[in-house]
Amino acid sequence: MGQPELVLVGAPNSRDLGGLVGAGGRRIRPGRLIRTAALGRLTDADLPVLDRLGVACVVDLRDDSEIAVAPPDRLAGRPRVVRLPVHDPAHPVFTYVSAVLLGHDLAAYRGLAADGTPAAMAAIYRWFVTDPSARAGFAAAVRLAAEPANLPLLFHCTAGKDRTGWLSVILLTALGVAEPVIRADYLRTNELTESLQEVILRAMADRNPGLDVESVRPVLQVRPEYLDAAYAQVRESYGTFDRYLRAGLALTQNTLTTLQTNLLTPVPPR
Repeated sequence: MGQPELVLVGAPNSRDLGGLVGAGGRRIRPGRLIRTAALGRLTDADLPVLDRLGVACVVDLRDDSEIAVAPPDRLAGRPRVVRLPVHDPAHPVFTYVSAVLLGHDLAAYRGLAADGTPAAMAAIYRWFVTDPSARAGFAAAVRLAAEPANLPLLFHCTAGKDRTGWLSVILLTALGVAEPVIRADYLRTNELTESLQEVILRAMADRNPGLDVESVRPVLQVRPEYLDAAYAQVRESYGTFDRYLRAGLALTQNTLTTLQTNLLTPVPPR
């Protein structure tokens, strides 16, 4: 049994995390944890797909500044929407990603491109682990996912790849999914968004003559070194991922146990 297919034309970087094998060989229940990009570009045909999921809670990791310039999320039904902004106003990468995706002027970000966007992306992943506000946002999202009333739970940021990707790593690790499987799901973003990346880059080249589009590509992708940077920071700060969950995110054993109980299939009878 693999992951259920989830196709949202307006949010191609979407997937149901159900089917992945967690603690004790139990699989994540299908249709309970959904990761997406922002939902403002969903098509009319996407809405029935979203409606069938019956989402109870939507976790939005974007900041006010990102939401203000983006199309409003299109939702099906009346899910509870919880805003948990994970955002560093002092770091340009967050607004740079939004500017790229929305086709805004990139003149203000020339310094960032010159300094090297892969390094800037890796720095943000380390920030996910070290910053108290980021840890608080991710921890609150996990606590929401542990409550049955919030399931199915859908979580997203702008592109659905970095903040959403790291929250996926946290949730899947807490559910006992093996690291190679988590890494494969993280990197799947590139496969799902490959066509979209090329469309964005071509449009940017047309609007910005002389722009080195290859300097932009790193913010449209996920890369192993980004994830490696976050894992390395976890080891440096906490020693183990379990310690990060408990000390860094202040998740209790009860929360972690409840998360597994509600999201993993029951233990088969002997």
